[in-house]
Amino acid sequence: MDLSKLKYHHLGIPTKVPIKGEVYLKDYKVYHFGYEKSEFGIEWMRYEDDCPLPEIVKTIPHVAFEVDNIYEAIKDRKILIEPNSPSEGNIVAFIEENGAPIEFIQIKK
Repeated sequence: MDLSKLKYHHLGIPTKVPIKGEVYLKDYKVYHFGYEKSEFGIEWMRYEDDCPLPEIVKTIPHVAFEVDNIYEAIKDRKILIEPNSPSEGNIVAFIEENGAPIEFIQIKK
């Protein structure tokens, strides 16, 4: 994968504060708000206490990039969250890069 061609999608920031209008993803036990409304693509993430996602994802901000092939993007990487579809039309996966979570998003077109 040519890293120079990554397309920025959003910055995800963990929070403990509820935000009016946040959307709940019950399969992941997480609330999210903002990136589609934010001029800079900032998404706020609030995790329930029993959220099964890795601690690194729940506590450290992540940057997300749109990719054409999610399986190619995560190949030979330290995978935190396997490819999954939290919303219709999107496949996402998380890797760890030097102690930071990175999200890849493949948007079905």
